Amino acid sequence: MDLLEFARGPALQVAAYILVAGSIWRFVGILMLKEKVDHSEPRKRAGLMSALKVIYTRSFTAQPFKAATLYAKMMGYFMHVGLFAVVFLFVPHIVFFEGFLGFDWPGLPNSVIYVFGVATIASGVALLIRRLTSPVLRLISNFDDYFSWFVTMLPLFTGLLIPVRLGVRYETLLAIHLLSVAVLMIWLPLGKLGHTFLVFLTRGTTGIAFERRGAKT
Repeated sequence: MDLLEFARGPALQVAAYILVAGSIWRFVGILMLKEKVDHSEPRKRAGLMSALKVIYTRSFTAQPFKAATLYAKMMGYFMHVGLFAVVFLFVPHIVFFEGFLGFDWPGLPNSVIYVFGVATIASGVALLIRRLTSPVLRLISNFDDYFSWFVTMLPLFTGLLIPVRLGVRYETLLAIHLLSVAVLMIWLPLGKLGHTFLVFLTRGTTGIAFERRGAKT
């Protein structure tokens, strides 16, 4: 078995199993947390709408903090939108998803995806520089923050290298790219990247708790 066969086969398969099992483990772990009894009288009746409200409002910055966080917020949105486009709108990726989903969807031209990829890496580097140069962010950052950044950027970087080649065989670059994707899939449910699938659950829970206490959301 050569490197590309290993990356396409066992590496991605094991990574997929870990991704699914780890995600289920995180969800079940959160749902099974023992809820602390709140003896206070509810100020308001909280439910699904309370959760949806905070899921929406937390997607934007509160007015008093907009000026101070505008740069980071914009870079964050650029990175997330770019990641979405590269992962789900690149035609070879769509073909890959079609293999186990059974359906496809329209993609974007390769040149557009390449621009998205470069912009995503640029915004990711900008956010890393901000973290490294901000005394507060640097103080509260740990291994998880930096490794999560690394495993997110690595598939983008290796993917952008494939059409450039730089004297390296296509098969080798593709194998390295697939292995970097496998590393991302393994780490995703284990570290802070878990917010990819936990963000709505945590924000919704916060919304219900705040609404019950009568807090402004």
